[in-house]
Amino acid sequence: MRISLLAVGTRLPAWTGEGFKTYQRRLPRHIQLELEEIPAGGRSGRANIAAARAQEGERILRRAADADLLIALDEHGVQWTTKELAAELERWQAEFPRVALAVGGADGLADDCRTRASRLWSLSPLTLPHGLVRVVVAEQLYRAWTLLSGHPYHRA
Repeated sequence: MRISLLAVGTRLPAWTGEGFKTYQRRLPRHIQLELEEIPAGGRSGRANIAAARAQEGERILRRAADADLLIALDEHGVQWTTKELAAELERWQAEFPRVALAVGGADGLADDCRTRASRLWSLSPLTLPHGLVRVVVAEQLYRAWTLLSGHPYHRA
């Protein structure tokens, strides 16, 4: 299966890329986790934030067009436990060969992305930096896989 993390933002600190790659490499070959950076919408002192967010949403949805399942990361989404995420991952593997996870930009995710998404997933009630979200998603997917496979990484 292929999981595409569609994340707005292209200029993030190097540690975020390294953290993401650490967990990406640990996943088995049959779970391909890919990061697709989406350029942020145009913003200036006078730019319309709603228009920039809509532009980002259009870019995300274009990249997610071939996905069998779209999950939007959103503060109003469901907060899964590790076991619940593992069950989701197991279902994705069985039913959806191509999954897209959408992460909005500085001003959040476009309404169109939330509407098109099958599920809304909240990582935390905290507001997390965009780069950290990438690392947390990759680590949690790895952790869910280890739980499913009986690997000792997850100890709970």
